[in-house]
Amino acid sequence: MDSNLRGKVAVLTGASVGIGLAVAEGFAAEGVNLVLGARQRERLEQVAADIAARHGVRAVPVTCDVATMDGVAALVDAANQQFNGADILFNNAGTGSNETIMEAPDEKWQAYWDLHVMAAVRLARGFVPSMKRRGGGAILHNASICAVQPLGYEPIYNVTKAALMMFSKNLATEVVKDNIHVNTINPGLVLTPDWVKTAKQLTQDAGGDWEGHLQQVADEFAPIRRFATPAELADFIVFLCSERASYSVGSTYFVDGGMLRTV
Repeated sequence: MDSNLRGKVAVLTGASVGIGLAVAEGFAAEGVNLVLGARQRERLEQVAADIAARHGVRAVPVTCDVATMDGVAALVDAANQQFNGADILFNNAGTGSNETIMEAPDEKWQAYWDLHVMAAVRLARGFVPSMKRRGGGAILHNASICAVQPLGYEPIYNVTKAALMMFSKNLATEVVKDNIHVNTINPGLVLTPDWVKTAKQLTQDAGGDWEGHLQQVADEFAPIRRFATPAELADFIVFLCSERASYSVGSTYFVDGGMLRTV
C-alpha cells in the first residue's frame, strides 16, 4: 500500500529510542524527511545520521526538552528553518511515574503536566500554522492505555495521559477545518529499553531473570501474552499519519494486545 508520504516532513519528540526511534525508522522507510527531538545529544545525533544514511532522507537532530517553552521553540524553529514547517507531528515524549497521591509533591505533578500536556499544547501552537500553509497535516499524540485503564502505582502518569487524550480530542475539532487530522494512540505493553531496564533492576537480587519477569507481566495483563515490538506500533502510527487515514479525526486507537478490559 502506497502511503503517499514521500517528501513529507515529520517532527517526532522522544525520537532517539524506543517507540520514537521505531516510528522515525518507519517514516524514513516511506521517504519522509525528519526533525528529531530528544534530550540526549550524542545518541540523537547518531540516530539521525544513521537513519539518513540508510534511507536517503534528511534527518535533522534537535537536542531539546519539550517540557519547556525553550525546548518547543527550538524544535519549531529547526523545522521552519530547514523545511519551512512540517506536515506531520508525532507527540511522543513522555515517561512513567511511581508515587502515591498522598505523598507526591506539587513539583512532580507539574513536571509531568508540562511533559505530557503542555508540550502537546505548545507544539500544536508551534506547528499548526505551518501545516495550514502547506495545505494540511496530521498530528498524533502518544498517550497510553493508562489514560482509561490506570495502573495503581503511577497516578500522575494516568492523570496526565488522560488529559492528553482529551486535549487531542479538542484540538481535532478545532483544526479539522484546516485539513489537519488529529488523533491519539493508546499503546499497551511495548518492549522499550525502559521496560528492560526496570525488569533488570527488579530481578537483580532474585536471580536476574528479567525476561521471565516481563513474561509474567505479559501473562497478567495482555491476552496476547507478549509485549509488542516498537516496530509493530510504528507500522500503525505511520498509517494513521498518512492520507490513507484521512477520515480519522479525533479518534483514539488502542494497540494493546487485548489489554483493555472494556469495549
